[in-house]
Amino acid sequence: MAQVAEADVLQALSAVMDPDLHRDIVSLGFVKDVRICGGHIAFKVELTTPACPVKDLLRDQAHAQVAALEGVEKVEIEMTAQVRAPEREGPLAPGIAHVIAVASGKGGVGKSTVACNLAVALAQSGARVGLLDADIYGPSIPMMMGTSGEQPAFENQKIVPVERHGVHLMSIGFFLEADKAVVWRGPMIGKALQQFLGDVEWGTLDYLVVDLPPGTGDAPMSLAQLMQLTGVVVVMTPQDVAREIANKSILMFRQLEQSTGKPIPILGVVENMSGYILPSGEEVSIFGKGGGKRAAEELGVPFLGSVPIDPAICEAGDIGIPAILTAGESVYSRAFSHIAGQVAARISTLTR
Repeated sequence: MAQVAEADVLQALSAVMDPDLHRDIVSLGFVKDVRICGGHIAFKVELTTPACPVKDLLRDQAHAQVAALEGVEKVEIEMTAQVRAPEREGPLAPGIAHVIAVASGKGGVGKSTVACNLAVALAQSGARVGLLDADIYGPSIPMMMGTSGEQPAFENQKIVPVERHGVHLMSIGFFLEADKAVVWRGPMIGKALQQFLGDVEWGTLDYLVVDLPPGTGDAPMSLAQLMQLTGVVVVMTPQDVAREIANKSILMFRQLEQSTGKPIPILGVVENMSGYILPSGEEVSIFGKGGGKRAAEELGVPFLGSVPIDPAICEAGDIGIPAILTAGESVYSRAFSHIAGQVAARISTLTR
């Protein structure tokens, strides 16, 4: 029986295509550490994100291709990931690979809920994740992540983020008294964001999710000026009026892209509150349906997915446990996991 060579293994694996990057896993450099011992073949497949939505598909296809080689008796594959960071100018938060802004054209669409669950879903995949509450006037992340009343520590003249559910957290809410409101003018918003990026010891992160305030005001403009954003996730509800307002949010980032000279890709649109699923399985479209997908098509950006209405999602936020952690295989849990995978895949295509 002929001895299997490394070249044979790589040739077989070159038939496995990454559907997002549209290249085979060998030419992409994903295949690492091929080891051959008689008929036993072992190797690593190092993806560009632990949240890769086709991770299992690639593993199964790689196994099948190598197992089909003559003389192969056993195939062992270790799936790993290394998030690839783009070059980023400036001294702020140098250890952060990707900054994901979560935005909405108006309030009340569940933007913070999506931001929290997106961050936790990415962390569940094995990524190192931070969540920055940039809604200075209405910070909700401490309550939604179960950290109300906690305060960050200070070490070496740096603020140390609070950690919960595997995510590093920072919010102006950690520094406010419960009965006090933030009454600041625009320039102070930019200064606060600069401190949250430059004076916080974020460490090494694969993704920093930034929960922006609703609308097109100071916070998104300041963030775009301070940092190179990897991209923006826009959250909206299905109604036509919500679609029009979400469009304005997307157009704002395109204008900021021109004014700052920095690319600000729209990673895609999330449709929240897309319908209520009855116990019978029937879906009732309380706020209409399909507005998010239509908005994405009209503006030529990806549609990342939809999240149904469920009282459990609101209840989870109120008790400080993101919904994705409260019900393993619920419809909304799968929805948040799917959206996180789509976001990660989209980022991989932008930084390959």
